[in-house]
Amino acid sequence: MINKGKKLSPALTDELLKILKNRFEKNVYPAKVGIAWPEVSKRLLANPGKLWSLSEMERTGGEPDMVGLDESTGEYTFFDCSAESPVGRRSICYDREGQESRKEHKPENNALDMATAMGIELLNEEEYRKLQSFGNFDIKTSSWVKTPAEIRNLGGALFCDRRYNRVFVNHNGASSYYGVRGFRGRLKF
Repeated sequence: MINKGKKLSPALTDELLKILKNRFEKNVYPAKVGIAWPEVSKRLLANPGKLWSLSEMERTGGEPDMVGLDESTGEYTFFDCSAESPVGRRSICYDREGQESRKEHKPENNALDMATAMGIELLNEEEYRKLQSFGNFDIKTSSWVKTPAEIRNLGGALFCDRRYNRVFVNHNGASSYYGVRGFRGRLKF
């Protein structure tokens, strides 16, 4: 990931840790049961590159929060938990190939390149459904999700949203973009 060597200043670190602690204590997802904030904070401070990635998720409107603990590896998982697709990551194509294939009205960026630059990965369909089990997300927006190669090779890409109290997986050309479509990310460490 590109975040190697990127660090936050002490002031930004303190500010982000306060935001994350508040969110951690406010949103009690099942994976957090039995985990104390000092454990999470200690691991964050020991991983400045991951902390930087979380700051990028926050800066672009993702409102990252811890949603999982992999019992076999001990890794924490953070997802973008903003109510709608992160505002700082909208109006983008799925990937660079889709972006470059546009003849006119090319967007400034694409989901895969942005995620890589932030040191995160797009949620896949299963992860998106897990997020939706915690509440109602993307009621007015939609989010690109990691697309299987067999779909992408045919020119398509997948996105998800929630409408009519149901989670939908949809498709579009990878070159399409809309003002209300962004992407949600995942960070594991």
